[in-house]
Amino acid sequence: MSPPTPSDRALPADRALPADRALRAVADSVAESRTRRPEDARDPGIPVAATAVLLRDAAGALEVLMIERPDRGSFAGAWVFPGGKLEAGDRRAGDEPEAETARRAAVRETQEETGLDLDADDLVTLSCWDPPPGIALRIRTWFFLARVARGTLALAPGEAVAAEWLRPSEALARHGRGELTLYPPTWVTLHALAVHADAGSAVDAARLAGVQRFETVARRGGDGPMLLWEGDDDYDPDAAAAASGSRHRLEIGALPWCYQRTG
Repeated sequence: MSPPTPSDRALPADRALPADRALRAVADSVAESRTRRPEDARDPGIPVAATAVLLRDAAGALEVLMIERPDRGSFAGAWVFPGGKLEAGDRRAGDEPEAETARRAAVRETQEETGLDLDADDLVTLSCWDPPPGIALRIRTWFFLARVARGTLALAPGEAVAAEWLRPSEALARHGRGELTLYPPTWVTLHALAVHADAGSAVDAARLAGVQRFETVARRGGDGPMLLWEGDDDYDPDAAAAASGSRHRLEIGALPWCYQRTG
């Protein structure tokens, strides 16, 4: 099997791109957030989704497939990886691990949204994202890397209005200039992929690192809202540990966003 070879751009290059709505959405939610509890990360009461990060090597560089959502809904106008919520038919057994159900959902959603076919066994689990507790919209999302896809890119009109194969660094730069909308999980995933020269390197690194869990809390800092994860000194304000200067956060008060991770 070989990667798909659709046109690199399903949209004219000079199309006006939306402003960064993710900043406003996340900033508005900071006031609603509360301190995390141990049960938050596996709360059965919130929806679960899956997304497939499709990789390919092109012109000596790693590229990822990104699609633009229609100008409506929860992620209106955002550029995302193909994916969506788990459905009852994705589950094979009542006691099946959530990650395995999500794996099938990522395959199904990719086919429905892009026309591209994946094999579930080829997907490498990258991360699981849990939004800040207390906010109105919470969706726990599994991210999978996929190197191999079959078929021709054909977007579902109700799911995507454009698609591009982009170098991760290019997508981040365009976001930093306010030319396209990214949400934090997409941004951080692109940031991690940007250090890899090819798809093989990215997949090998994901296998070596294991599943990364991003159990998010939201805070308002001196420069605006920020998202924090375990390993940051300010992640748990009630912890008694002395400050060490450790950071694992995304500062989103202004463009370009700033990601800090030490250790």
